[in-house]
Order: sequence, then structure tokens, then C-alpha cells
Amino acid sequence: MRKRRPLTMRAARVQTLILLYGLAAFAATAAGRAAHAAPLEFHECQVGAADASAHLQARCATFMVPEDRQHPGGKQVGLKVALLKARSSSPKPDAFFYIAGGPGQASTESFVQEAAAFDRIRSERDVVLVDQRGTGGSNRMDCPKLAVDVDTDESAIAQAAANCLKQLPGDPRFYTTSVAVQDLDAVRAAMGYASVDLYGISYGTRVALQYLRTYPEHTRSVVLDGVVPADLALGPDVSLDAQRSLGLIFTRCGEDPACHQAFPDPAADFAALQKELTARPATVTLRDPLDGSPRTETLTWEKVAGAVRLMSYQSETASLLPLLIHQAAARHDYAPLMATALIFTGEIQESFAEGMSSSVLCTEDAPFLAPDAAHAAALKDTYLGASTLDVLMKSCKVWPRGVMAPDFKHPVKSGKPVLLLSGEDDPITPPTNAARAAKTLSNSLSLVMPGQGHGNAFRGCVPRILAEFVDAAAVKQLDTGCVKDMKPFPFFVNFSGPKP
Repeated sequence: MRKRRPLTMRAARVQTLILLYGLAAFAATAAGRAAHAAPLEFHECQVGAADASAHLQARCATFMVPEDRQHPGGKQVGLKVALLKARSSSPKPDAFFYIAGGPGQASTESFVQEAAAFDRIRSERDVVLVDQRGTGGSNRMDCPKLAVDVDTDESAIAQAAANCLKQLPGDPRFYTTSVAVQDLDAVRAAMGYASVDLYGISYGTRVALQYLRTYPEHTRSVVLDGVVPADLALGPDVSLDAQRSLGLIFTRCGEDPACHQAFPDPAADFAALQKELTARPATVTLRDPLDGSPRTETLTWEKVAGAVRLMSYQSETASLLPLLIHQAAARHDYAPLMATALIFTGEIQESFAEGMSSSVLCTEDAPFLAPDAAHAAALKDTYLGASTLDVLMKSCKVWPRGVMAPDFKHPVKSGKPVLLLSGEDDPITPPTNAARAAKTLSNSLSLVMPGQGHGNAFRGCVPRILAEFVDAAAVKQLDTGCVKDMKPFPFFVNFSGPKP
């Protein structure tokens, strides 16, 4: 669900590297923390994806937990934990726990892209990053991405899933959200924090909500950014939400004089391109967008659809869509679109732990999906089609179901302060998700960012709102009027950029 952010400019969500102050050893127990908690053995480290240009200085430790929590004497799994200490000499006793999305992303890798959004919070609070079991440095459960589509024989999909299972370094039944929140609370206790402030992005909001349900006494406040309600099964609406998002982007183009003049009908361009590439994929010769080497690729509609969906996640990358689509549909210049597809395909494959993701989806989502004929027909009318859901259902037939709390699929009921963030154009967690979750969160506030996509912690005045919310642990009297003044990134009318 949650992807690694596109690398196409500042707009691509790769934040400017924040230089962190050196961190003192974690041997002494901070004021306000449980004096009996044994400190973890932290060492100097850097957090961030191995191939990323930006990293942050931190202190890291390995925290051992039982793979099967019902048998604590059995196999142990090491969780990667990173600590970014508060800059204040008198930090607040509650720490800020950042939870990555996916499922399958690692918090120590994805946080670097978000760090600027939480800079004010870190001035007074420790920031803690825990790679969820099965991701990053926590016994990563990975295997090659299934190279299948909806037309692939079901037995071939099952065999691909079975081959993946054989490669995993752990038992997939124990790499689910219900187990992960137990890990998270064990880390909290070991580090001596009596309570924590949680931030979850995308799938991470599901983790944060389950932690809130399970450990309300240790939860001080919660921020949900791109909300996945506990009772909502992922899968059936992915294509519908993506279609809705693209429609909003095209509508905005039509309402923008410069974009409308350059691209009078982007929806028609898109339909023509789909018809053309579905009938005959294009052979494209281009320079590799990452290393500049010459290469020849086949541009299929599936590659275009995947790239368009991922570009819809942020208004900055969405601003390129009418141009790229028109260039391909009207001028038959496929190289820019092909290069974009290569970039996004590489990013998504490298950022997810496929095995962990399958463990979550096949336990917490697929068993609860029962699309009817009308819904299936609606999916086929979208540009993504029904392939995402069909492949998920076929592969999950052979994937073992894992540990799930009895109340996991019930709405989370809580009076704790919760701030919910949504992008108006979000193609994967639309504002209706937040509205659904908020019905049983009696002390919550939901904000919708105009013209924005997925993940909005770093947008405009939102970092200030987040800091004030976490500081007060209250939604009342928050000054949020600035949100309505947000503007999406202007559309590119040519490859030089938007009009001034």
C-alpha cells in the first residue's frame, strides 16, 4: 500500500537531509521514565535506505523478541531500534514513535524522507523508530516480487507464492500487525517510556490503531496520516480509489487555464493511450533514467497504469501526468513515460518486504473479501482493472494465515486524542477512510488537505499543527485554519516546468 516516495524533486517527498546533533549514550535513565527498565545497548549508526542519498545520524540497538510469542523460549528475532534523542536538555517523558507504511516498509528507512515534518516535535521529545518484524533490519521477510498478472494461470501464481515461502527466514504466521504491536510495546517498556505518542502513515495507521486498542494506558496521543480503518479490508477498492483520484487530477487540469490550454482533454488522451497500448505495446529506446545507459524496453498498458497510480500519490508528481500522457497519446513519444515507469517500478520493488506484506494481507484482508458481480464489473471499468485483487486472492490461497487478535476487525473505540490527516486526491486512503475511523474515536479531529495526495505530515503548516497537537495531546483549540489555504503543485505544461 504505502510506497517509497518518488525521487523526482523536492516534490517527490525526499526531504532535505536534516543534520542531527550527536546523541549521548543511552546508559542513564531519563527523568520521568521507569527507573527499573534495563537500557538497550545503543551504538552510533545512520538511518535511511542503503541506496538513498540522505541519511540521519542516530543511535541503534537490537531488541530480541520471540518469533512465536506463545512460546517465548523458542526462536528469537532481532528488532532494529533507532533512537533520535530530543535536543532539549530536559526532554518530555513521552517519546514519539514513528510507524512506517506498506505493509512491508521499514521505519528506519522511510523516516528520513519525513524527518523535516517532525523537527519541532524532536526538539522536546525522543523519536523512536522500530523496524516492524519482517522489514528492514528486523529479520526482513523478502522474496522476488511475483511476476504475475490477472491472466496468469492460478497454479502458476500458487507456485510463485510457494517458492516465496521457501525463501523466507521466518514463519510468516507470526509477522502480522497483532504480533507487531506487542513488539512495539515491549520496546517501549525496555526503553522506560510510561507512555508514547504514535504517528502512523498509511498501513502504519492500522498498526497505530491496533496499539491504541491494545495498550490505551500507554498511549498519550495518535496521529493517523492516510487512514486505514481497522474494520476495512484492503483490496476491493484500490482500483476504484485510484480511478477517483485520477479523475480529480484531470478535473483540476481542466479548471487550470494553462493546463487546459495545453491539454484540452487529458481523460480522452488517457483513454486513447490505453486503447493503443492494450492492442499493441510500444517498443521504446531510451536512456536509463538512473545511470544514463542506453536500453530498449516494452511499454505495456500495465506499466503505464502502475506508474500513473504511483504518480497520483503526490500533487508534485501528479502535476506531470497530463503532460506525460499527452506526449505519449498525441505525439507517440513514449520515452518520458517509459522512463517514469522504470523509476517508479524500481522504487516500489526495493522498498517493500514482499513476504511480510503477504503475511499481513493474507491474514488481515484477503479472508474478509467477498466482491460481488457488480463490484467486479466496476473494477474492470477502471484503468487498473481487477488484476490487483485477483492476484491477491489467488496467491493468498497458499499463504498461511497468521496471528490475529479476536477483535482486530472491529472498529477501534477510544477517547484518546487522535488527529487524522487525509489528502483530497489520495488514490489509496481517501478522506472517507478517515471519516469511517473517526466515528468511534470520540476525541478526534479530521483534516483534509485540498488537492493533495497520500501522506501529508510535511505539507505547509501541518508540521506546526502536529507539534502543537502532540505538545498538548488535545485536538481542541488547535489552529488549523491554514489547511484550507493549501494549494496543489501547479501542472507542468512542458518539460521546462509549470508556467510562472
